Amino acid sequence: MNNQRILLSLFAIYFVFAILLNSVGTVILQVINTYGVSKSAASVLEGFKDIPIGIVSFLVASQLPRFGFKRAMLMGLAIVTGACIAMPLLPGFWTAKLLFLSVGVAFALVKVAVYSTVGLLTRGPNEHASMVNTLEGVFMVGVLGGYWLFSAFIDSANPGSTAWLSVYWVLAAICLFAFILLSLTKMDESGTRVEGTSPRQDFWAMIKLMAKPLVYIYVISVFIYVLIEQGIGSWLPTFNNEILKLPAAMSVQAASIFAAGLALGRLGAGAIMRRLHWYPVLNVCLLAMALLVVLTLPLSSDVQANPDINWFNAPIAAFILPLIGLFMAPIYPAINSVMLSSLPTHQHSAMTGLLVIFSALGGTTGSLITGSVFEAFDGQVAFYLSLVPISVILVSLFFFRRAVEGREVGASAKLTV
Repeated sequence: MNNQRILLSLFAIYFVFAILLNSVGTVILQVINTYGVSKSAASVLEGFKDIPIGIVSFLVASQLPRFGFKRAMLMGLAIVTGACIAMPLLPGFWTAKLLFLSVGVAFALVKVAVYSTVGLLTRGPNEHASMVNTLEGVFMVGVLGGYWLFSAFIDSANPGSTAWLSVYWVLAAICLFAFILLSLTKMDESGTRVEGTSPRQDFWAMIKLMAKPLVYIYVISVFIYVLIEQGIGSWLPTFNNEILKLPAAMSVQAASIFAAGLALGRLGAGAIMRRLHWYPVLNVCLLAMALLVVLTLPLSSDVQANPDINWFNAPIAAFILPLIGLFMAPIYPAINSVMLSSLPTHQHSAMTGLLVIFSALGGTTGSLITGSVFEAFDGQVAFYLSLVPISVILVSLFFFRRAVEGREVGASAKLTV
């Protein structure tokens, strides 16, 4: 088994799915302008993506070791390739819904398979944490590239133009490349499931994981984190456009600072986590996030539209607020790695299934809440509300650390006996 080629395949898959999954904010802005839908109606696109992720993960995560991780990833790539081709051929809001439905179903297959494959390639918690951070860093590089890719096809002078749909031909080509690369890569998936178990037993084993205090504290932490990230990420382009008065293409480009912060934070987190304990690092990150929200949002008040706006005279809030991504970055990979490293390899698929389910639920909840508050009040109020889940996750991480340390002490006691 060629580990380097497998890693390249995983990076290619995660890169293209990063663009598709995190294009929701951009597509929300474009369907509002192109098809004339309301903000609350456009916000359902997050649900069309996240709800299928949760449902499919719940149904199939425990069965993927039996089906095959490589097959699951190939199936996911085939689904999204077809959906990307449909976008420019059949333009309409319903096609956008179909796209994100397809992306959700495919990502449920892909993420469980990718995370489980990481467990096959690594030895020990440090190596696992390093690879997860690198993988999530590549994901955020894809998110960053996606903002600029989409903005290149947006006609700011004609908001109702459908020219932006041509970006999906490029995305279909990237999906096809990833499909071919993976299909030519050999993978050894032995040891990924317990022999002699039935599909029903595998499914109930996943459900039983939820009974463990460590696991339910973990999924609560994941839910809250993704609620924050998707609430900000999905609505930042619209915030830039309506509150900071940036043109549509520039609004999307400015939102890429958020993705760049996430990418840099995650790529750098591996080195930091090797030297420092994850818990104090994440606490500092959460407090910095809250401070940035409190100090930056007042700068977005009463911004006047400027027809000659450019990068040199744009409101300073357009550059500072997205930096919240830099501090947010280490949280998700860190808690995922801590959780998965505490489990045997054959449980990684089931645990990742739970991770994907609660990530999807958190993403949908965050986008819907932010969109509804954005429409009822304004973007400032919507983003100020992020202080609430930031406070909640501070508390949940305290109990998560206690549960992890309690498990480690229990395991050491058994070895001593």
